[in-house]
Amino acid sequence: MSLEVEKPLFIETTKRLERQDSLIGDAEKVSNIKGHGSEGNWTQVLHLAFQSIGIIYGDVGTSPLYCYSSTFPNGVKDKDDILGVLSLILYTLILLPMIKYVFIVLYADDNGDGGTFALYSLISRYSKIRLIPNQQAEDSMVSNYSIESPSLSLKRAQWLKEKLESSKAAKIGLFTITILGTSMVMGDGTLTPAISVLSAVSGIKEKVPSLTETQIVWISVPILFMLFSVQRFGTDKVGYSFAPIISVWFVLIAGIGIYNIVVYEITILRAFNPMHILYYFGRNGKEAWISLGGAILCVTGTEGMYADLGHFNITAIQISFNGVLFPSVALCYMGQAAYLRKFPENVADTFYRSLPAPMFWPTFTVAILSAIIASQAMLSGAFAILSKALSLGCFPRVRVIHTSKHHQGQVYIPEVNFLMGLASVIITITFRTTTEIGNAYGICVVTVFSITTHLMTIVMLLVWKKNIIFILLFYVVFSSIEWIYLSSILSKFIQGGYLPFCFALVLMALMVTWHYVHVMKYWYELDHIVPIDEVTALLEKHNVQRIPGVGILYSELVQGIPPVFLRLVEKIPSVHSIFLFMSIKHLPIPHVAPVERFVFRQVGPREHRMFRCVARYGYSDGVEDSGQFARFLAERLKMFIEDENAFAVEKPENEDTDSPNHVGRISSYSLQTIEEEKQLIDAEMKRGVVYLMGSANVIAGPESPTLKVVVVDYVYSFLRRNLAEGHKVLSIPKDQLLKVGITYEI
Repeated sequence: MSLEVEKPLFIETTKRLERQDSLIGDAEKVSNIKGHGSEGNWTQVLHLAFQSIGIIYGDVGTSPLYCYSSTFPNGVKDKDDILGVLSLILYTLILLPMIKYVFIVLYADDNGDGGTFALYSLISRYSKIRLIPNQQAEDSMVSNYSIESPSLSLKRAQWLKEKLESSKAAKIGLFTITILGTSMVMGDGTLTPAISVLSAVSGIKEKVPSLTETQIVWISVPILFMLFSVQRFGTDKVGYSFAPIISVWFVLIAGIGIYNIVVYEITILRAFNPMHILYYFGRNGKEAWISLGGAILCVTGTEGMYADLGHFNITAIQISFNGVLFPSVALCYMGQAAYLRKFPENVADTFYRSLPAPMFWPTFTVAILSAIIASQAMLSGAFAILSKALSLGCFPRVRVIHTSKHHQGQVYIPEVNFLMGLASVIITITFRTTTEIGNAYGICVVTVFSITTHLMTIVMLLVWKKNIIFILLFYVVFSSIEWIYLSSILSKFIQGGYLPFCFALVLMALMVTWHYVHVMKYWYELDHIVPIDEVTALLEKHNVQRIPGVGILYSELVQGIPPVFLRLVEKIPSVHSIFLFMSIKHLPIPHVAPVERFVFRQVGPREHRMFRCVARYGYSDGVEDSGQFARFLAERLKMFIEDENAFAVEKPENEDTDSPNHVGRISSYSLQTIEEEKQLIDAEMKRGVVYLMGSANVIAGPESPTLKVVVVDYVYSFLRRNLAEGHKVLSIPKDQLLKVGITYEI
């Protein structure tokens, strides 16, 4: 069916007096909202740099616990191989986290936020690649949107934009790799606690050699249980207090590294010559290629550095990485290599074996705490990314709890936390050693790296409009490195590498199922909307009575009146004195300023007091509780009515309205109308607000293929029945909720 395209709400009183929609005007007056710590003096930057040490570097900082043992699972055959692997580790740290992320990818922030979904939302803002057609002209006027039309500056960007918008395969492909990245980050958040805690606890065998592998596992399980139990307190309380502990950890490993270099072999510094990597591959061939799967573990947690960008800023992360993380970790790896050149037989437990005897217990204690912190960072990142997936309608509805009043991106998802904790404990009990867990871990890490590289290339072409030579250099260099590492890890598919693929397939199947039905349901409603100009006739046909109070009917549609409204007036021919068709919409930006939250449209004659409203949120914004939401909505509605009526001008007698000197006057009747309307809103709000929600039962059409029937009637229905309902996600009190049942055949 042909859809009516609504014109923006303009009121023109003369040829010289025009006015734009109030929300557009408001948006133009609001300054951009920056990410946390995006501006400030050097004292603030250094403070953020210190905080970032405790939040984002726990994972990569604890990788020396297991990197060498994972690289040499069968022992060291040639002492020179240690030199080659050290060189490989150092240059992997320099190329991937330092050059790629710290000096390139971090600049692809989305109003201060980072992560896979930040890249996807950045692309979707410059090109209409989302599968749900709910874009509005007013969205681009939100202050945080801040885009420049690609067609104005570069033909290549315009060409790419047209290709992305016209190709359904490209839209599906971008969506697929984005949710694959999300699935892998979730897998990372599950595997990080298992490998970090298990490797840290294993060190106790140095002092208590009688402990068995099984006993080590059962010591690790309570620590994992405690870790997942404290997640509900949030990163703001759990994470920030850990910066001093991680700082002590970096001082310890750097000092121990220097000690080992001086005591065992100072010439280990030769590893900075990259020729040793070539010598290593020349001596070992295929075995050297297979060992890459262990070496890549030196950069685990790098993606968290980008995902947590919204809590800090680029300068703070650059200072903390280059000034603290890289020197400390590099010295630790060099010290371990110097030790292994003397004692290659101890490669299975290099970290603890290389410790000076008096330093064992202090280092062991800090290692346990650091392993917990490493896990905390990835879990926080996983929750944040998943909350963004929810805003795009590609994950089943779950309850998202915002754990910080200061940092809106810090969230906790109880159902997901429980499932990830359970999976982490099962993995620890099943795999028992860090070697096989490391094989699975590496696949998660490199897959996310590769997805970021591909999305970054599109950002460079479409958004940054960089020189094609720079873009090709970025893509070829980093994608080649990542594919080499990924090919190595895939060779260990049977030895644990299958785990993240199984995890990702299950999670992606759930996400694709939910998003597919979500999109189909949206299109069904779009095809069956009630035309705006037929609302008056509809009310008269069913003799609809107006009852006291404010009614808010929720719908995902932003284009028209949802079909559930027709169902409502047919079964219960009455609507509230003030009635709003409300859509909750998430824009592809992190935050929407509160003053830009609502867009209103009048429905029918003014005396009907019916409005369409879109409440806009960024993917890191939380929806207010029902009371606060209703109060804020009432205030913005009064402002909208005042703005609308204020421009009804009175024509002066004997004055030519076409004259350039004509100036309209606000009539006293209009002022009186404004006050009456505002008082009416306040009075009806006091009488009560009723939230109406369509309880749509979605089923496959009668001629649907078997696969569609299974997906819609069984999988989707199961998820819908067993996960949080819409009113719980929106925090709507049960005594103010009215559900309207309706069935959609898609």
